[in-house]
Amino acid sequence: MRQPDQGRRVPSGYRTPAGWARVLRGSPATLIFVVLFWAAGALSGSLRSGPTSFLLLHVAATSRSVPDHWYALLLSAFWERDLAGYVVGTLVVLLAGLPLERRVGPLKFAAAALAGHVLGIVATLGFLAAARGLMGSWIRDLSGHFFLGPSALACAAAMAATAALSTLWRRRIRVVLLAVLLLFAMYAGGFEDLVRLGAAAAGGLLGPVLLGRRPRFGRPAVSRHEARILVALLLTVAAIGPVIAGLAPHAVGPLSVLKFLFTNIQPVDPAALQVSCSRPADFRGCAAAQLQLRAGAGGIFMAILPSFLLLLFADGLRRGRRFAWAGALLIQASLSLLAAVTIAGVLLPPPGPGVPAREGVGGIELSGYSHPLSLVLPMLLPVFLAGLLLAGRNLFPVRAPRGTYLRLARRVVVALVLLGLLYVGLGLALADGFTPAPGLLQLLADVPDRFLPLGFLVDRSPAFFPESTAAVVLYESIGVVFWAWTGFLLLRTFLRPAHGRHSADEERARRILKSHGGGSLSWMTTWSGNSYWFSGTSFIAYRVLSGVAVALGPPVGPRAEREAAFTEFARHCRFSGWTPCFYFVSEELRGLAGSLGWGSVQVAQETVLRLDEVSFRGKKFQDIRTALNRAAKAGIRAEWTTFAQAPIAVQAQIEAISEEWVADKKVPEMGFTLGSLDELDDPEVRCLLAIDADHTVHAVASWLPVYRNGYVVGWTLDFMRRRGDGFRASIDFLIASAALSLQDEGCEFMSLSGAPLARVPSSSPAGGVPAGSVSGSSAGSGAPAGSGAPAGHDANGGLDRLLDWLGAALEPVYGFRSLLAFKAKFKPDYEPMYLLYPDVAALPAIANAITRAYLPSINLGQGLTLVRGLLTRR
Repeated sequence: MRQPDQGRRVPSGYRTPAGWARVLRGSPATLIFVVLFWAAGALSGSLRSGPTSFLLLHVAATSRSVPDHWYALLLSAFWERDLAGYVVGTLVVLLAGLPLERRVGPLKFAAAALAGHVLGIVATLGFLAAARGLMGSWIRDLSGHFFLGPSALACAAAMAATAALSTLWRRRIRVVLLAVLLLFAMYAGGFEDLVRLGAAAAGGLLGPVLLGRRPRFGRPAVSRHEARILVALLLTVAAIGPVIAGLAPHAVGPLSVLKFLFTNIQPVDPAALQVSCSRPADFRGCAAAQLQLRAGAGGIFMAILPSFLLLLFADGLRRGRRFAWAGALLIQASLSLLAAVTIAGVLLPPPGPGVPAREGVGGIELSGYSHPLSLVLPMLLPVFLAGLLLAGRNLFPVRAPRGTYLRLARRVVVALVLLGLLYVGLGLALADGFTPAPGLLQLLADVPDRFLPLGFLVDRSPAFFPESTAAVVLYESIGVVFWAWTGFLLLRTFLRPAHGRHSADEERARRILKSHGGGSLSWMTTWSGNSYWFSGTSFIAYRVLSGVAVALGPPVGPRAEREAAFTEFARHCRFSGWTPCFYFVSEELRGLAGSLGWGSVQVAQETVLRLDEVSFRGKKFQDIRTALNRAAKAGIRAEWTTFAQAPIAVQAQIEAISEEWVADKKVPEMGFTLGSLDELDDPEVRCLLAIDADHTVHAVASWLPVYRNGYVVGWTLDFMRRRGDGFRASIDFLIASAALSLQDEGCEFMSLSGAPLARVPSSSPAGGVPAGSVSGSSAGSGAPAGSGAPAGHDANGGLDRLLDWLGAALEPVYGFRSLLAFKAKFKPDYEPMYLLYPDVAALPAIANAITRAYLPSINLGQGLTLVRGLLTRR
């Protein structure tokens, strides 16, 4: 069996000559291609300035290569345009081949590379033929382009080789590579950009086939954290694309028209402005030159200011920040409005004779497009992004500590005033460097233009122009300095820890919880997404879904107030038109609810370790001792920390382990009573890491505090994730280490959380944990199920049997019973946990609400996966 650290020894091989030798021996196809690549260039005399005109006709792939020069589809990979192309092409091939060829083998790697290269060109030719009618102008622009070099071959090989990687890294490499290729294909739109995109798509399809399995399609399951990254990546592409289109000399991609929303500005010489404006007939050229002069060299930054801000907000979106979401939505909404104005200008009837042609945003002419849709459809991209941000608003709940943005606003305003005064003062001092020399009023009137994005006021001529070097620097730099400082301050707000983000209700609930205590589930009431209802010094955390108020756990507060809080909350729900229910409560509250006429059904069993009895001695704990001993031999230790206090490298490993775990699932990451990376980032939550001498994290487990009278008396297991190629028994090791460590700290008990859809043969508690002293959670589990029902309730009995059947049917999908079997090796006590409901007729609505609480983002395809699990079980 492979040792736990073998999967991490490959990168270290690059550090020694012997390691490099192993790498090179494992990449023969890559090295052979590099040799042939340079040999073809040298023998044909193409290294310095590319192939000759005659040779280019036979080795360059063009839109007319088929059928006369079909062999150019393959030969184009072995030549480049010049010496720089040969160097860059070699680096690209080595970058793709050295780390990835060994994953699939030389023959499969070479086959994927060459086939993907050819198929990428064929796909591009087919696309050009199909799109000729709709995008005629673009297709005509591409007709004179040709493709040379191994870049498409490298893209195809890299995409194919990802099929042999883990799910997480396969998805990461493919998403980043396709995002970059789509960026250039849609905005720059060159023939070579389309070829590379087509080759990458072909490689992605060929990889699984070469490894003996079928390609998989459909929406993958992603965690909330990864969904944020995908949204941020999409916003980044949308921000950088128009900049590439605006600055590239020949951008012809279908989305290149979006540069009109950002202003395509280039610097202009003041002397050229005077020449242009000296001719009365050249009014339009004079106005455009005046606008460009207002920009200057530093104005390029001001012209792309929306893109700059979107990039800043994309970083905030990656971190789940609500302010970044609001800022990005505002920018996309503004761009959507500008797009609507532009679209209206395009679709309006053409102007009459003698009327100047219509202009788009920033004075760019919109004529020359073969079809109105070629301009209208790309302009809808900001509308789509605004809708996407609105639909995903729940992904970005993280708020900065109170007062963060008030301080930001004050600092921005102070910087604005100071820089404005500096501009006016230095402008007066350098007045002779402007034409004409401005006075105080002219400088004051020009201050707003120095800080606003340029290009939307083409008909507004500057009152004066800078000519001297000092005047030009002052004129162009004021806005750049202001927005650079603002961007720096904004990034600092995203980097500030969000532990102070709790609302007043959350803070009040935490104070009550710490003062009076609760069960092992109670800390989950402080998680995002819950609402709070207060009664005296007690509270109930709940969330309303489809008209059902799902209360999480029993009321938290003094035991004497529990009955009053229960009845008052039920009355509050009825007054609000909601159906109340209590989820994951103990036997004690079940008895109280039964006396009030409520029904109940068991939905889980909590597993609890009494720490005063833990020793892990005897034959029944042999597996636990084996895990501890093997970890010691492998140099793996258990280390307590919190997510915020962990080094950045450790945080990155925890995130990677979590994303890898989610990526292997066919359904999205769950919530409600199941913690994720968001809930892990809490200073009250402790993390126990299985980490080795190389600081590699093999597994992580998080523990939620259980308070009583202001003191922590126990801890509840929540988040469990293990590295796929790490120490196999790392979770056993972490739980056993946590039990021994918490025992030394004097804690009373440790909860391993609930196990829905699974039960031990007897549903009665197996130990002496006092009733009501702990409440269940559901780490690693999902939707509720039953394993017992009160006698005399036929509906409950039928529901109980149905939920048992669901547990068996969904075991291949979620593994609830395997989870319970895993926890059983620690010989815990079992506590039944119940769902309380006021009316049996409300059970279908309650079941739907709890399912939505666990899976708020499940789509139709993922829902069908669950149904398929039911229908195909034995």
